[in-house]
Amino acid sequence: MIRIIAIPDGLEMESGWKNQEKLHESVHRVMPGYLEDLLKKTNQTPQNRDDRISGVIVDSPLAWMMVIPKKMGLKIAVFWCSSPGCLALGFKIPELIEEKIIDNDGTPLNNKSIKLLPNMPEMTTTDLMWYFPGDKNIQKSIFHITKGTIHHTINNADWILCNWFTELDPTSHNLTPNILPIGPLLANGQSSGSFCPEDSTCLAWLNTQPKNSVIYVAFGSTSKFTHQQLDELANGLVLTGRPFLWVAWAGLVRDGPSPTYYIHNFMKRVGGQGKVVEWAPQEAVLAHPSVACFVTHCGWSSFMEGLSNGVPLVCWPYFGDQMYTKSCVCGGWRVGVCLEGGGDEGGIIWRDEIRDKIEEVLCDGIIRENALKLKEKARGSVGKGGASLVNLEYLVQQMKF
Repeated sequence: MIRIIAIPDGLEMESGWKNQEKLHESVHRVMPGYLEDLLKKTNQTPQNRDDRISGVIVDSPLAWMMVIPKKMGLKIAVFWCSSPGCLALGFKIPELIEEKIIDNDGTPLNNKSIKLLPNMPEMTTTDLMWYFPGDKNIQKSIFHITKGTIHHTINNADWILCNWFTELDPTSHNLTPNILPIGPLLANGQSSGSFCPEDSTCLAWLNTQPKNSVIYVAFGSTSKFTHQQLDELANGLVLTGRPFLWVAWAGLVRDGPSPTYYIHNFMKRVGGQGKVVEWAPQEAVLAHPSVACFVTHCGWSSFMEGLSNGVPLVCWPYFGDQMYTKSCVCGGWRVGVCLEGGGDEGGIIWRDEIRDKIEEVLCDGIIRENALKLKEKARGSVGKGGASLVNLEYLVQQMKF
């Protein structure tokens, strides 16, 4: 019942994806025309009434494209792919500019903390999801994209779909009445699709490990490490003396060749203590009874998958909304601990801290108890009669002609 139709972005296959500025320009220039043409042609000549498009769901980074279905009278939902706090931050941008906490390009003007939601930690200026001190042009670009996303969402979206559940932060609904929490969005053990081939051999390896023993390590597809940091991580895992499953994909290292050669030699040294794969079926891994904790970059989808399986977290954020998710994990929901680093110029997180924080999260009964409580609430929300399922059913009815 699902048709997949590709809309060109104006670039040759893979040629422009490494140049984000070129990709951004091409998407804005090329895609709107194709989308409008698709919507018009589909609705002008449908084979039957059920083939007509009655509603459009737009991913939040493409929120500016909502003006096209809006002018055609179609119903529109935007999918917000981040946290309640970062949505609150977006709504608060005009106030932050007026109070001179940030300038018109999002640059912090002071170190004042920002209260976003009553039950969550305050956000520091270094937790702003566009904060990127290493490159002011990137920071400015991300800020204006965020500001534009919120502007189009407020003015054009009938509903804001959110990958969280109401009990995670009940006050988030006060931001705007058209928020629909529909999370956690889970595949329930089925493949949900991936840009990288998933290595399912890790599941068989997990079957051989004791219950609640394995450290699962994965940083999504955005985090980048130096070779020195890679070495510290590897040795920190060895120092725990515990079995580990590490997702080390080819793009993990930023200052040289693929980590494949290093990983190969490392695994020869550690033998059966660990397993390394390039990509894993993450939801199935996190649901496995042998997994004890999750060393994560705090990407929102990864966080929700970990939380929905009651797995405590060791937070190692890299960029964007991951920074504030870390604060909420450790200081709000208290379902994990944070790696801080030694404050040295290179920002290295050393092997001893990696070992110590993993041991801390595994030995903290309160963290595990909190994680299991939120797991039950998450699962209940998408079960029969649960708030997220009710919201999803409501959306389906509203999207129909």
